Order: sequence, then C-alpha cells, then structure tokens
Amino acid sequence: MRIAIAGASGLIGTALGRSLRTDGHEVVRLVRRTAVAADEVEWDPGREYVDTAGLAGCDAVVNLAGAGIGDHRWTDAYKKELRDSRVLGTATLAEAVASLDVPPGVFLAGSALGYYGDTGDRAVDESAPPGEGFLASLCVEWEEAARAAEEAGIRTVFARTGLVVAKEGGAWGRLFPLFKAGLGGRMGDGSQYWSFIALHDHVAALRHILDTDSLSGPVNLTGPGPVTNREVTAAMGRVLHRPTLFTAPAPALRVALGEFAGDVLGSQRVLPKKLLESGFTFAFPGIDEAIGAAR
Repeated sequence: MRIAIAGASGLIGTALGRSLRTDGHEVVRLVRRTAVAADEVEWDPGREYVDTAGLAGCDAVVNLAGAGIGDHRWTDAYKKELRDSRVLGTATLAEAVASLDVPPGVFLAGSALGYYGDTGDRAVDESAPPGEGFLASLCVEWEEAARAAEEAGIRTVFARTGLVVAKEGGAWGRLFPLFKAGLGGRMGDGSQYWSFIALHDHVAALRHILDTDSLSGPVNLTGPGPVTNREVTAAMGRVLHRPTLFTAPAPALRVALGEFAGDVLGSQRVLPKKLLESGFTFAFPGIDEAIGAAR
C-alpha cells in the first residue's frame, strides 16, 4: 500500500510510519515546506494548498496533524491555532483527496475523545452525542471539515483518540519524568476517568482501521477499561516502583493551566465499541500493562 501521512513527525505519526515501513508499505510524508525527498509532499493548510500530484496512487491518506492541546495556556490566540491546525488542515486534505481522478480508498482523519465532553461516571461509545465546552465544539468542527471526502464517496473515519500512554510525548510523556522522580500524584480528587490507550495499540488500531472496509465514521481509539486518575496514579507507582505522595489540588491546576484545567479535571469514561465489534484485539488492555509497555 501507498499511504500519505500528515503529522508524520509527531508521536503517533512517527510510530505509524515506522510500523508501516517495517511491513513493506510505502509511506509519503506531508511537509509544510518545499519537498526535497522522494517520500515528501508539500502542503500548507494556511493557504489551503496540497501538491495533489504527490497524492496520486495513494491507497490511504491519514491526517494526524494539529497543534498540541496542552502545549500552551489557552489564550484566544492559541485556541485559534488549535482550531485552525485541525479544521483547516482536515478540510484542505479532504478537498484534495476528493479532487483526485482516482481517490484513495480511505481518508483517516484525527479526532479526539474531547468530542464527548465531561461524561462523569457514565460510560459512552460512538453513539453518544457531542458534549459541551471548547474541546467538544472543536472536535465537532474538526470532523465536519472532512465533509468533502465523505461526499466524494471515500470511506472516511474519525479516529477519536484517548490519552496515549507513551514516554516519548503527549500527556503521558510529561507524567513519566515526574513519577520516575517520585514527584507524581493524583490530580484533583482523582475520581475523574481517564480513557487511555497504549501507543502500540493505538498504532495497531489505526492499521486495523485502514485494513477494515466496514469501519467508517467515528471510531474510539481507547482501551477497553477506562480507569480513574487515582487508579492511574497507583498504577504508575506500582509499575515504576516509586512513591506517589504528591497531589495537584484542583485550585492550583486552575491557576496554572487556566481553562485547560477543566479538561484535566474532567472525566471521560469512553469505550471502544466499534473497534471491539470489528474484531480488534488489544495487546495491552490494562493500565499496568500499558504503562509497563511504555516505560
């Protein structure tokens, strides 16, 4: 297969590209500069530009691009960057693949569990409606931006990603150094659910989606057993053999993180119903296993 990836240099994109190449697939990387290598294709979401000639012959196009949710405080300017990097990028790629004489068989677009908002103790799957708040509204726009691909009859999938357990980056990439130093602990009262997925399983799930023609629309990429932040904290201590005495009180998080603290303290108990029903098997379904695989 020939597969184009936007966001190929990020945590998940790097791992997905490596996995595909290992199995002999051709990976094309979308880059925001002049393409200089044979495996590069230039694109610029800000200008709504893609070198569509470079996408010719692709069996799949995967969009994992987007500014980091927790990389900066949520000022109005950064919220605009978060939106534009996702919505404009997805719309640009969706329109590009729809314009091809021979379009790819699948357009796999990134999304997130933020779509569901704060679900509290209530377990939800792909049939649940969107929640409230900035991230929920962002995810709705993000997914709607792929309409051109859907209308062109291309199988379009939205990978609603959970918290990826990896030491190389993402939210867990910030947690590992703290816990290894014995400075880790629960956030707030620790009762909020975290829907996690091991990086290995996330990549395997993306590949499962690419290969499974029956999957379309939203697909939750999260493990089968969400756990509370208190349980995550205990698991990190067990697996890393470190104390977990520290806590980050909710008021302190709100001062430090601003609006983003509401999502850190919020609860998302999300289940991967479509993945399981399509026959996907998790290699690291439990929180201890996922942490152990990443450490």
